[in-house]
Amino acid sequence: MTTATNNSVLIEVLLLKEGRRDLLIKQVALVCLGIAVLIVSAKIKIPMFPVPMTMGTFAVLSIGAAYGPRLGLTTVIGYMLIGALGFDVFAGSSAEKFGISYMMGSTGGYLAGYVLAVLGLGWAARQGWDRSILKMAGTMVVGNVIIYVPGLVWLAVLYGWDQPILAWGLTPFLFGDLIKLSLAALLLPSLWKFVTKVGRFK
Repeated sequence: MTTATNNSVLIEVLLLKEGRRDLLIKQVALVCLGIAVLIVSAKIKIPMFPVPMTMGTFAVLSIGAAYGPRLGLTTVIGYMLIGALGFDVFAGSSAEKFGISYMMGSTGGYLAGYVLAVLGLGWAARQGWDRSILKMAGTMVVGNVIIYVPGLVWLAVLYGWDQPILAWGLTPFLFGDLIKLSLAALLLPSLWKFVTKVGRFK
């Protein structure tokens, strides 16, 4: 393994090798794909008050680890911009409730956490932590915490610190998050093992 590949994230090894003239086209395509995944994952939900349970955290953390900090951040920001323009891309958005007004609502803090988490997971992937199940699991837990902290703080700001914020915005999601984080922690190291086995990463 070279130093360059040691610092690579999964998607760079698979698709974004240096020297290819179509690198920019591939990056744009990956951003579009990532945005599509985020939209679909936001719509896979269980309605809850005040924040619905979705596959959003799984998608954000996986994209951060697979894409790296720069491409991952570009993807999440692109997703946010599309939502800010009024398109129905968020978990609870609709034709009647969308755009900036929706983003400033109860899910706003979690959306802010997405930005921080994708950077954190991207950085961790650069350190090679996505190649070990245990390190990846720990990284996913930290990423989830990064999403929850601004999410819970924003709920408290909106509804009051005397409200059952943890019961609204944390405890109902813990079991589902455990499953999602376990899947993500297994997925990335398994993909690395596959790539190594077929000889695309040496």
